[in-house]
Amino acid sequence: MSNIVIVGTQWGDEGKGKIVDWLSEKADLVVRFQGGHNAGHTLVVNENVFKLSLLPSGIVRDNTKVLIGNGVVIDPIHLIKEIKQLEEKQIKITPENLIISDAAFLILPIHQLIDELRENKNGSNKIGTTGRGIGPAYEDKVGRRGIRICDFCDENELLEKLKKLYDHHNIWLSASGQDIQKPEGTYKKLLELGRLILPFVQPSWRVIQKYNSSSYNILFEGAQGTFLDIDHGTYPYVTSSNTVSAQAGIGSGTGPTAIDYTIGITKAYTTRVGSGPFPTEDTGEDGKKLGKNGFEFGTVTGRQRRCGWFDAILVKQAVQLSNINGIALTKMDVLDGFQDIKICVGYKLGSETINYFPTSNKEQKSIVPIYEVMKGWNGSIVGIRDFKKLPKEAKAYVKRIEELVDCKVILISTSPERSDTIYLKNPFDKD
Repeated sequence: MSNIVIVGTQWGDEGKGKIVDWLSEKADLVVRFQGGHNAGHTLVVNENVFKLSLLPSGIVRDNTKVLIGNGVVIDPIHLIKEIKQLEEKQIKITPENLIISDAAFLILPIHQLIDELRENKNGSNKIGTTGRGIGPAYEDKVGRRGIRICDFCDENELLEKLKKLYDHHNIWLSASGQDIQKPEGTYKKLLELGRLILPFVQPSWRVIQKYNSSSYNILFEGAQGTFLDIDHGTYPYVTSSNTVSAQAGIGSGTGPTAIDYTIGITKAYTTRVGSGPFPTEDTGEDGKKLGKNGFEFGTVTGRQRRCGWFDAILVKQAVQLSNINGIALTKMDVLDGFQDIKICVGYKLGSETINYFPTSNKEQKSIVPIYEVMKGWNGSIVGIRDFKKLPKEAKAYVKRIEELVDCKVILISTSPERSDTIYLKNPFDKD
């Protein structure tokens, strides 16, 4: 048995979908443990493109079961929509291969309304949310007024809980000059959706326990990236959940000793969507070239990503925060054609040189990257599947990243295609 956690080491969009898809081949269960449908994964399988934002990536595998854990917030309308979209592509989804935690919280239409109104009120100081209601849903969870999947089972209690939730939010809506919202329409819609969703529902912790006791392989699939973590990220420009590896157990129902290996998905350069600090952002021609070569547009929002150079300080900190055992280096091919490639190896903060990413938002915005410049390579590495066949400059780049982040690279992706990957170690294989 091996239980593996996958996390992003930057600001999300690191290419987790492809890596999870590869690992799913040896996983018996793939578990999504945090976030909502604000995080997108794109899979390319035999020229078929699958865009997922809530269902775990393993769902496209014939013999893999997937679990949406209690740490996820679920928009039931979007869930049914995503299931139907996959079924239209001949992906069979039944209670045999999809399990939904009975303790997961729901995202309601009122959450989306509040999310959008708040972001619009922020004007030029927008956080950069997707407007999908993730934050307000987590607020209701912590405020102990949220609606859970298990509430579908009691229609009378569901209505009473909805009334209390709407009463709470209508105070703010009324004070903001907005029309108050009535729960009855949402209630009727939830009853319809509940009948579709309940066949998939089980206690997630019991499922995890069953798989652990039977020596199966479990893959815990994180969404977003380390520096969008509510505790460890660039607060307040973060998501509303914990994205580091420790959340895998909390968001699904198991303890830390059940985790055997943690993989950090790491892009060979750096991107970010929305507002917030980004020390290595390149707004010049190189940044534009990275964006163009990497097709850097969000899977969920379609927003263009900000692009910049690899930040070794940031990634090393992510390695330490999640006790990452191996790096999966993605989108190496995007660096094709660059004469020089920069790597951030430290920061200047005023007159001081520091080797960590600071906590203070003011300091995060003030730091200036210190770059080391490496020679780029000629030609294209697209489709290369053997490390020995990489240009010497590309090999040197990988080795330098390993040195700077103090972690081995176990996989290198050389195109979006599933098969275009250099495998240096399979974490499911015992040493």
